This record gives sequence, C-alpha cells and structure tokens, in this order.
Amino acid sequence: MMITFDNSYLRELPGSYLRLAPDVAPDPKVLVLNADLAAELGLSVSDAAGWFSGARLPEGADPAALAYAGHQFGGFSPQLGDGRAHLLGEFLGPDARRWDLQLKGSGRTPFSRGGDGKAALGPMLREYLISEAMAALRIPTTRSLAVVTTGERILRDQGLVTGAVLARVAASHIRVGSFQFFSARGEVEKLRALMHYTMARHYPQAEDPLAFFAAVAQAQARLIAQWMGVGFVHGVMNTDNMALSGETIDYGPCAFMEAYAPGTVFSSIDRQGRYAYANQPLILGWNLARLLETLLPFIDADPERALDLANAALEGIAGTYRVAFLAVMREKLGLAGEAAGDGSLIDDFLTAIEGVDWTLAHRRLAAAVTDEAGYLALFDNRAAITAWLPRWRARLRADAAEALLAVNPAVIARNHLVEAALQAAEAGDLSDFNALLAAVRNPFGPEAGREGFVLPSPKGAADYVTYCGT
Repeated sequence: MMITFDNSYLRELPGSYLRLAPDVAPDPKVLVLNADLAAELGLSVSDAAGWFSGARLPEGADPAALAYAGHQFGGFSPQLGDGRAHLLGEFLGPDARRWDLQLKGSGRTPFSRGGDGKAALGPMLREYLISEAMAALRIPTTRSLAVVTTGERILRDQGLVTGAVLARVAASHIRVGSFQFFSARGEVEKLRALMHYTMARHYPQAEDPLAFFAAVAQAQARLIAQWMGVGFVHGVMNTDNMALSGETIDYGPCAFMEAYAPGTVFSSIDRQGRYAYANQPLILGWNLARLLETLLPFIDADPERALDLANAALEGIAGTYRVAFLAVMREKLGLAGEAAGDGSLIDDFLTAIEGVDWTLAHRRLAAAVTDEAGYLALFDNRAAITAWLPRWRARLRADAAEALLAVNPAVIARNHLVEAALQAAEAGDLSDFNALLAAVRNPFGPEAGREGFVLPSPKGAADYVTYCGT
C-alpha cells in the first residue's frame, strides 16, 4: 500500500458529489513526474502511469466528481461541478496536513455539460509549469504531481491533439461555488455541514460564521496581494475558481504580466476586462460577497440583523486587502518597517513604472541601491522615477540590496518561453519545457548565465492570448 486514503469529504458531506470512476486511459505514459513533491508528501508512487491517468486506481481510492455552482463572468450557474476531473481521495502528509489527490482531464462526468471530459497535453503542461513557478515564488497554490499522456487523440479547435491527464494535490477543492451549490437549492442543513467541515479543515480557530468569513477573507486578501506582487493574472476569477483554502487553483488562461499595464488581460474570452490585472482586488471583494450571502442563515436568526452584520464584514474587505498589498510591496521595495507615507510611496512607484517590465523594475532595484544610472536604463521616460528614487532611498532597510534579491524574482514564466516550450512538447520535444521548468523553480537565483529566461518578450511581439483548454 503506497497511499493511505482517508476520504473525509465523501464521508461527511453526502450530496456534494457523485461517485464515479475516471475513464481508463488506453495507453498511459508518464511525461512529467514531480518526484520531489511526492517525496515531500510522503507518497511512494509505484504505478504513476496507471494511478495518475485513471487506468489503474490505487487501493483505497474512492473516485468522485464534486458538485458546485458558480458565477462565471458575473452570470450565475446553479450547477457546474467537476466536468473533467475526479477526486481520487484524501491522504495525510508527514506533517499530518490533509491533501486532496485529483485527476484533471480524466473523462466525462454528469457535470460535463456537453464537453468530452478530456484534456489536451498543452494546457496540462501549462498548469504543471505555472503551479510549480507559483510554488517557487512562495505563493499558496495547488501542486502538480504528474502529467500522463493517455494514448488518445482528442478534438479541439486546432484539430486532433494529444490527450493527457494532470494529477494534482490541493489542501482541498472546496470553493465559493461549493457553498453556492447548496445555497441555491435552499439545502440549509447540507450548507451548514459544509461550513462546519470547512471550518474544521482549514480554519479551526474560527468559532462562528463571521469569524470563519474573516479568516477566509484574510487568506484570500494575502493571496491576491501576492499575485499582484509578481504580476500574475489568473484570468478566470469566477466563484468556482476561488478555493476556500486560500490556494491558487485552476490555471487556465493565466499568465505573468510583463510591461506593467493595469488593464492587462490574457484570457481570450475576457473581452470586457472583468478579470484584468488591476481588477483582481475588486473581484476578490465581489466573490467574498457571494460567499457571505450563503452564510446569512447562520450569522443571525433575525434576517435583518444578519444582513447588517454581513454588510459590516464586507466593508472591511478593501482595508484588509490594502494592508496585505502594502505588506507585499514593502518587502518588494526593501522598506524598513512601516511608515505613514508608505502608501503614497508605493502608489507613486507604480505610476512611475507604467510601461516598464514589472519583474525587472522590481528585481533591479537591488542594483539601484548603489547604481541609479543602470536602473534608469529600464525607463524611456525617467522624470517620475528620478523624482521617486531619493524618497525610496530614505526608507530603505540596512540590508536592502540583499533583501530585494531575496523577494524579487529574476525569472518568471515568460509568456514567449511558455508558448515555445508547450509547442515543442506537443511536437514530442520536452527539452525546452524541462529547461524552463528548472529555471522557474529557481526564481530568485542570479541573472548571470540565465539571460534567456530573464529578459522580456522580444520588442514588437504580439499581445499574448491564452485559452481555457476545454
């Protein structure tokens, strides 16, 4: 026995899932295996091809598709659910933390809504790569264990492509949409059970629904602030893609911003810019409001008082996020402690670097501690940043140069490199993918010798567009 399952979600929350087995992959082959992560989680994987494709299930697995609802681009769907994923079960890591083990792209379920339930190789490799990059950046995220090709060809817009399954682990797959599922049906007792289960699993310190909500809001505010700090654009911040654990989940049309532009959008379907870079904190508040709506029956027996208490809780979200964002940016700017003027110092920096590569504008501040001229070379218009630098220097911590290199990455998953690596992998050559994977796993390492991974996309490159992969 290599994985000891303890499937508490299925045991304690009947009605929130449908038991069914994944499709049997006809000819599974492991393309990428995260052996380090498996060892870290205490997993001894004896049959990666079988277990992580659905061809053969490990003993004790109890596969199920989870039910949830969700607001997608603002429109509510009362039933979504895992349309191409199967939760194999839960296991405890060496530190007694509980983890979900899920397959993605493993076949149709009753929630597929006309889809084929499969996944193409490119999007699965993208999730593997970007989730590993986020983990290396110390941002809470689901993690990828393996990508396994299935031996099938599946139909997508570009024609027949290689089918693949992603195996991933998560602190859980409980989403805002999980709460909306029961709330939309008026199933109050099932909703109450889900709330208590989530509190016990993720926020045991919370003693009541409002404390639970405050803990979720704090975790989500920290997460989105960290996204903003590295220029990450999720692309699909629907309520079914907001995990209550505070982890980044579901890497579809996501990417890292290069030239700083608050309105940056990468998703092919986000034509209105709802999930643009600068809108992510606003969507945080919107999604949390949808969660709080589901908790109203438990906040107070008097509906009017429950609503008043909920509105009071929502009023604090913007401030909670601002505190989290300022904390992230103080680190990224190497500031000493906290000062009253930090908010304006940070805001003025963001104004000054508009149009400049986000990652390099932060990373090369370390050199600007002693060499202002080299830093200014990043800028076409230098007036604003030249005026800002003396104010910044007056607030620096003593070890600023060293500290800045420790928190500002030299390497992110640059869009042109991601695309080139995925295209080569789909053609059977994993060398570019493996090289990029190694680079993003060491984001804070030196630039020297890694210039190909550090520099932005070539000038004149077309705007980068990503797709959901279904």
